[in-house]
Amino acid sequence: MIAANALACLLMEIATWPKPGLVSHVDNGSHDDMDADMFRASASAIAPYFSALAEAGGRGAGMGRLREIGLEAEMAMFAATSGVNTHRGAIFGMGLLCAAAGARAAGVVSPARTLGATVSSLWGESIIDGPVLLHSNGSHVRRRYGAGGARMEAALGFPSVYEIGLPRLRLAAGIDASDAEAIRVEACFSLIAVVEDTNLLHRGGRAGLAFARAAARAFIRQGGIARPGWRDHALHIHESFVTRRLSPGGSADLLAMSLFVESWEREQQW
Repeated sequence: MIAANALACLLMEIATWPKPGLVSHVDNGSHDDMDADMFRASASAIAPYFSALAEAGGRGAGMGRLREIGLEAEMAMFAATSGVNTHRGAIFGMGLLCAAAGARAAGVVSPARTLGATVSSLWGESIIDGPVLLHSNGSHVRRRYGAGGARMEAALGFPSVYEIGLPRLRLAAGIDASDAEAIRVEACFSLIAVVEDTNLLHRGGRAGLAFARAAARAFIRQGGIARPGWRDHALHIHESFVTRRLSPGGSADLLAMSLFVESWEREQQW
């Protein structure tokens, strides 16, 4: 159930448009090497490993075992995409949340503890002290710009999910599907406006990150999805990201993770 929910949230992220510079079911954004079909195939390939991570979390496994499963998931992703990195960030972040959900379900931690707090308390120190992928884009950006990236986000319990993504998504409860997509768009813009996205730093440096944040903040400040003609405004920003080859992939991962946490918390209320 945990893995199925994670897969559904990854697919829901792809089915959200327009997201600035990002792949969706409508277009490929700033990417020449991937499309929605590839993302769907990748998500399906890694879903079994979310189940393995949930089971490992339920057994109280340490970060070493979670890393092993994550590396297996990466191999499955690359096999499905012919070597394209579609979901490495999601394997890490969503995978940890799945492990935390498994730990919660098995009683390893208090049911009152959030998934983010569970990740931080069980594995936070190991996340910070663990091995670094020296040749990954994220590692290069962290060394060059001093950005905390996905590793720090996870170690702190995913503050961007709980403070930005989740509050926006909670507005979607009880509304129709088209409005729910709009709220996902606004949640994505809200994340871009704040997150120090290492994907943006990799593609555009400090100037690219500053441009992306300013554009997203302007969208929110001018009314977001409450503004008449908001979709045209969002599409204009999307096109400006594509022109600059900017892609906030970290924010896309955080949107999917926010969807997962929102769904998990809603189910726990029943």
